[in-house]
Amino acid sequence: MSDHLRAHDAALERLRALHPLKIDLSLDRMRRLCAALNDPQDRLPPVIHVSGTNGKGSTVAVLRAIAEAAGLRVHVFTSPHLVRFAERIRLAGTLIAEDHLAAVLDRVEQANAGLPITFFEITTAAALQAFSEVPADLCLLEVGLGGSLDATNVIARPAVSVIAPVDYDHREFLGDDLAGIAGEKAGIIKPGAPVVVGRQSEAAFDVIATRARALNAPMTAMGVDFDAWSERGRLVVQAGERLLDLPAPALGGRHQVDNAGLAVMAALRLGEPRIDETAIATGVASTVWPARFQRLTKGPLGERAKAAGADLWLDGGHNPHAARALATTLHDLAARDGRPVALICGLLANKDAAGFFDAFVDLKPRVLAVAFDADAASPPQRIAAAAAAAGLRSEIAGSALKALETVLAGDGPPPHIVICGSLYLAGEVLAMSEDTWPV
Repeated sequence: MSDHLRAHDAALERLRALHPLKIDLSLDRMRRLCAALNDPQDRLPPVIHVSGTNGKGSTVAVLRAIAEAAGLRVHVFTSPHLVRFAERIRLAGTLIAEDHLAAVLDRVEQANAGLPITFFEITTAAALQAFSEVPADLCLLEVGLGGSLDATNVIARPAVSVIAPVDYDHREFLGDDLAGIAGEKAGIIKPGAPVVVGRQSEAAFDVIATRARALNAPMTAMGVDFDAWSERGRLVVQAGERLLDLPAPALGGRHQVDNAGLAVMAALRLGEPRIDETAIATGVASTVWPARFQRLTKGPLGERAKAAGADLWLDGGHNPHAARALATTLHDLAARDGRPVALICGLLANKDAAGFFDAFVDLKPRVLAVAFDADAASPPQRIAAAAAAAGLRSEIAGSALKALETVLAGDGPPPHIVICGSLYLAGEVLAMSEDTWPV
């Protein structure tokens, strides 16, 4: 899929070509490049560093909304992008301009001097360099993969570390042992720096808590030291003696209650006096985070569904944990009006398709398997077979557009339709119209 960029397309391709033939799991390459750039990671505003399996991007989005509602200038680094690479780097509230990005990439490429380095490492270094040169009040860094050896983990002393829920994903890199995965995620905890922890399984919690104690890092854990829940259409966050009665999260789904609660506690632990309860309430209620159960009403697909009286949603969750959250959200949606549910689904070949579709067994949606433009995309035939193996009615539909037309052509009430399974697929859908590009 095209990144819809011009000035630095060539630079990005050159940086991809520097990828080492064999990746040694260490931070040595990243530290070398940062040193050549005069260590931009040490010249940042206070950093909130966020790891976890699912929910870390949503947590960052809520944190950003809260901080900006308080009047703070916020740098944000997230991955992957959906349509344009520039989405990964937000400078003091605004996506980095193409010419600025091109200039930073050139400087970082020169500093790297042609040495082997991963694409994520060198682009993370570019983000840190850009952040170090633009004044801001706060920097939000989302871990790319794992934690301890992730390129973002060159931060020596974050203001707050945050660990969103830990579950299975990227097994080819992180393995099948949940405690081991939690250990990787907990690698962002630094000596003496406060850490806020989302709701975890017992195995993951024990590992995280052990590391926090070993590093004398004050830990605040959801379900232990604070909690968040939905009550009468509001978000309630209880932190010790303090009870915050807040608007419902703007992001849809029960799981976003936990993500918002995690972000609220991280904002409180930051101790920034400008972040008051009014800013927290405004941020929770105004968060925008594309492709996370996003309602689509614009672009060719959104307009087609709207014209037919169907609601169309876009969700990039791609592992069993994310699928369970999506299934719960869809169950709540369908229970309101009894309308059927259809999944237009594409997955990468390395994802747990069986685990993904097992989450939907009780919901019994219609599944339409589609292709999308990614080297590692799973063939629609394989996706349809995995859905069928879970006992779901499945078929092959080719593209997302063809799948939508097939669903809308059916008899009965207009269904709830979700395009899901991959951020690559979500990005391809959003790229169809500039009206739906993330900004």
